[in-house]
Amino acid sequence: MKFIALISWTDQGVKAAKESPQRLDKARDMAHGLGIKIEQAFLTLGDMDMVCIVDAPSDEAYAKFQLKLAAGGSVRTRSIKAFAEADYRGIMAAL
Repeated sequence: MKFIALISWTDQGVKAAKESPQRLDKARDMAHGLGIKIEQAFLTLGDMDMVCIVDAPSDEAYAKFQLKLAAGGSVRTRSIKAFAEADYRGIMAAL
């Protein structure tokens, strides 16, 4: 299952922005422990500070990951569940 994580730094996260790469490494390790892979991470300009493409085995595993990530206090996330093109085409064909 693919998810797009829209990430905003909290005040705490902004104050320690220089440590963001290390926090990403820790998030990758935490994700790995839950069977999740952060496939891509982007620093972004605009409303969000970062965007990540994440692969998770289930909605439940992804929810657990996002809650653990938020508990660290440096980020807040919004998530979008994404369907691969083949799945999208199958959904549309079934209409």
